[in-house]
Amino acid sequence: MEILQNVHSYLAYVVLAILIFAFFNALIGWLGKKEFTMEKDLRISLFALILSHIQLLIGLILYFLSANGLKAIQVLGMGGLNSAARLLALEHPLINIIAIAFITIGWSRHKKKFESSAKFKSIAIFYGLGLLLILSRIPWAQWL
Repeated sequence: MEILQNVHSYLAYVVLAILIFAFFNALIGWLGKKEFTMEKDLRISLFALILSHIQLLIGLILYFLSANGLKAIQVLGMGGLNSAARLLALEHPLINIIAIAFITIGWSRHKKKFESSAKFKSIAIFYGLGLLLILSRIPWAQWL
């Protein structure tokens, strides 16, 4: 369990870095009216999508096995959770699932577009929303 927790914690840095990179790459491509390339832009966005999904799967495993996840809600009830416990047991998993859904929507929408500007726009908006949600629910007290 501790190994899985460490993987989830350290992979989060990698996921954040690639999501930030994918967001800014798409934003620069969209605003700079650049050509969307399969070699660079597609791979950056796809890598961010894959890593974020892997991070979500690890997080879901931890949610169901860890004492800080579903078990905390079952033992303490919703009213018994303090703010730190509520963040780990409810807010962090729920908001991150929504964030990954936004990232997935951005990836799916970009595939249906034919113009480079529309592809970059879709990725920039939805990856940006996902990134913002993820940043809002990171347990910063544990990270720093």
